[in-house]
Amino acid sequence: MAIIKLLLVDDHGPLRNALREGLQATGAVQVIGEAATGREAVLQALELDIDVILMDVQLHDEKAGRKALSGVGAAVAIRRERPRLPVVFYSIQDDDEYYREFRASGILTHYAYVRKSNYLLPSMLVPLLRDAINGRSLVDPEIEDRVQEVRDLDEQSPRALLEPNELRVAELVAQGMTNEQIAARLNLHDKRAVSRTNGRIYAAWGLSETAVDDKVARARTTLIYTMNRIIMWDEDGAALVQDRKGEWVPLYKEE
Repeated sequence: MAIIKLLLVDDHGPLRNALREGLQATGAVQVIGEAATGREAVLQALELDIDVILMDVQLHDEKAGRKALSGVGAAVAIRRERPRLPVVFYSIQDDDEYYREFRASGILTHYAYVRKSNYLLPSMLVPLLRDAINGRSLVDPEIEDRVQEVRDLDEQSPRALLEPNELRVAELVAQGMTNEQIAARLNLHDKRAVSRTNGRIYAAWGLSETAVDDKVARARTTLIYTMNRIIMWDEDGAALVQDRKGEWVPLYKEE
């Protein structure tokens, strides 16, 4: 079999070194390049003659800060220039945002997405790399379950309960705008339309009965919109959210 020419992407230096040594020791892989950030991965993938990328999903980048590219984001950017370049993602992260980003990426073929803990040995990674190169795809069952959980959560998201104009008003409420400012921003002839829309938002999100006045309802609207999670408040005003088992638990834990 042909030697696999690999770009290795991981922000953890010691692990990256261990992976390089282990993969090359199999005799099946030649590490052509290495990167520690998503930006570096994109640059190298467009310059190097590689067959496949092995890439961590979470990639820290101090220079980019919050705009840092994840492994999935880097793969999307790379595939704009090199369509369906094979990528094997691996991760120890269990953050919904990574699964949400992967689901939204539209990556269909030439990939694998697995947990590091399930594919520790280089000999286990080599078949994944070859399958990705050959156009096949694999999602670790544990990750597939979590992607489905995120899909279910998104379908139940409070934003999905609003019509487009209501969602836009909720966004502007969350930005701290008054009804008058929102009416002006949306070029509404009657600013009372914003109040009526607010009422629809409160009803959709279960705030009509739990909020004692409009100021409280607006504050709670802001929290729900920002977190994009259904939140309910008990008689004492404590915020509750559903956990993965569907049970209502405190949003903020007391210390």
